[in-house]
Amino acid sequence: MAKCPLKLLLWGLLLALLLLRVALVAFTPLAPAAGDPVLRLQAAADTSVELELRGTLLRDPVPSGGPIPRGGAGACRVLLQLPVGRTELRFQECPLLQEGWRLQVQGRLRQPQSSPHPLLSAPAERLARQGVFSQLQVQDFTVLQRPATPVADLRRRMARALIQQAGPDRGGVLAALVLGGAVVPLPAELREAFRASGLSHALAASGFHLSVLLGVVLPLGSRLPRLGRLGLAAAAMGLFVLLAGPQPSVLRAVLMGALALGVLESGHRSRPLGILAASALVLLLARPDWLLDVGFQLSVVATAALVISARPLELGMRRWLPGWLAVATAVPLAASLYTLPLQLLHFGVVPLYAVPANLVVAPLLTPLTLGAMALACLAVLLPPLLPLATVPIDWLCRLLVLVVKAFAALPMAQWQLGRPAPWLVLLLALAVIALAVPGLTRRWRLLGVGLLTLVAAVHLSLLGADQLLLVHQGRLDLLVARHRGRAALVSSSADGFSCSLASQLARGLGVQRYDWALLLDPLAPEQPGCWQGQAGLVLASADGSVPLQPGQRLASRGLSAAPVAIESRAMQLQVGRWRWLLLPDRQALWAWQGRANTGDPARLDGVWLGFRPSPRERVQLQALGAERVWLSGGTPPGWPGGWAASGSSGSLQAARG
Repeated sequence: MAKCPLKLLLWGLLLALLLLRVALVAFTPLAPAAGDPVLRLQAAADTSVELELRGTLLRDPVPSGGPIPRGGAGACRVLLQLPVGRTELRFQECPLLQEGWRLQVQGRLRQPQSSPHPLLSAPAERLARQGVFSQLQVQDFTVLQRPATPVADLRRRMARALIQQAGPDRGGVLAALVLGGAVVPLPAELREAFRASGLSHALAASGFHLSVLLGVVLPLGSRLPRLGRLGLAAAAMGLFVLLAGPQPSVLRAVLMGALALGVLESGHRSRPLGILAASALVLLLARPDWLLDVGFQLSVVATAALVISARPLELGMRRWLPGWLAVATAVPLAASLYTLPLQLLHFGVVPLYAVPANLVVAPLLTPLTLGAMALACLAVLLPPLLPLATVPIDWLCRLLVLVVKAFAALPMAQWQLGRPAPWLVLLLALAVIALAVPGLTRRWRLLGVGLLTLVAAVHLSLLGADQLLLVHQGRLDLLVARHRGRAALVSSSADGFSCSLASQLARGLGVQRYDWALLLDPLAPEQPGCWQGQAGLVLASADGSVPLQPGQRLASRGLSAAPVAIESRAMQLQVGRWRWLLLPDRQALWAWQGRANTGDPARLDGVWLGFRPSPRERVQLQALGAERVWLSGGTPPGWPGGWAASGSSGSLQAARG
């Protein structure tokens, strides 16, 4: 009897050591290897250098912004594998290049832009997870070699055939059901509709698609001997990996399927939770950095939800729902509950109608996936039959797209709760475990309710607090003022990039829509529709004039902006009881000084400067009562105490109550 606890102790110690190794590797900051081209930047002590590089394209180019029009026009990006390290190539006009081609490229190398705020995504973080630490703005290139790439050609041929037959929307969905959304150029609007309706998983190659494939293949080999059945299943799983690519969710599904089949064929009882844990651990030992991959996290957690809680939820709901409805509801409900902490941590958004949307589309996904796989095979083996066979599948896909867009168009389809602090997400995850895992005692349920109440109360109090946030990047400045859960925006720039960052900030802060937006850019907005979608009222310059004139005021409850002087962009921003002075340029500073010298200056809680003040201007600011100053940019020498700078790419934040 003593051997059993000792054995468990040894296994537990081994598991703990393996998990510790995974955590240490995954959370260690990534750094370029010796010989990586980014080291030349550091050696030159410059922001960019002219370089010529040779390497191999790791995939087909993808759009940098919008979709690439036919013929290759439009900006795009692609990873280039070098003898040591990788770099991301950036093209202003996308050439017709393909995965596997060898190129010689010439251009300016620079480091990717880092995120100025944790709520904003940036190329530096995205590329570092792929082992890339530099970007090359391509000025000229030469194709050195076009080696054969049969797998990439097969993917490309299947996707092109389906898109040509059913169009970019429905054809893209059919291609994604076969190849996965990661390798298929879906229109951005359609991809966003799937995300808003809580159906993104339908486009991601995962265990569902593999189960559909195996559900067709395994019955065909039911009369074969054991090795024949295993060989047929292995071939199907290998083909699945080749077509969808070695993504974390794909490899997790394939490894779980292989382990489950091996256990069943050996005559033992399968333990799904043990198989999931073993699969995840093996993958993390091979690629510890996948621990930080959002797709891998969601895949593992959603699968754990189905293994642990789907069946108990189904049994519980059978008391009030018909059996078929209980079965159909239990799966999306369990997955939604378990992935809620991850949804909030990474996106700050919850698809409010995810469960009903999954209920409605569930009868469509299996026949559509089978049909898409059959069409992909026809595109390769019997292309003349493809137009006729596409018709019934296209009608099903049309219905799926209509359902997805209908759910995405519902009010509050994406419930923007904001991204909570990591420690609150941890408490939320514990609350979900205590409430959703079957078999726990009443004490655990009460603990889960208490934790959930605490998380909600703290998060809502943080969302309702008065706050002023400055985000600075290059020549861009965004100031977000928040009061009792509402927000207003002041931007120094009116370009599309600024609007995109403002949208990301709104989602991360839990703001459904800004009350108003004031654009201090003398140029008219590049994308007026984007700004109109961000705020209830947008005030911008159309001809270089100041958006607000003296006597005018832009205001909502507890938030207001008013000009300080004539023909000046100096503004006074009111946030609850706070008064901040916004001085985007020197002319604004001079205008404020002129007004302050004519009478008693108004009480100020802070001053924002969009430029670096001279020593004389710093003395003048202090003399006028500016004790708290925020500066967009780096810290100049002789910085007074109580003043703060954002740095070249960073943020500043002040919160109250």
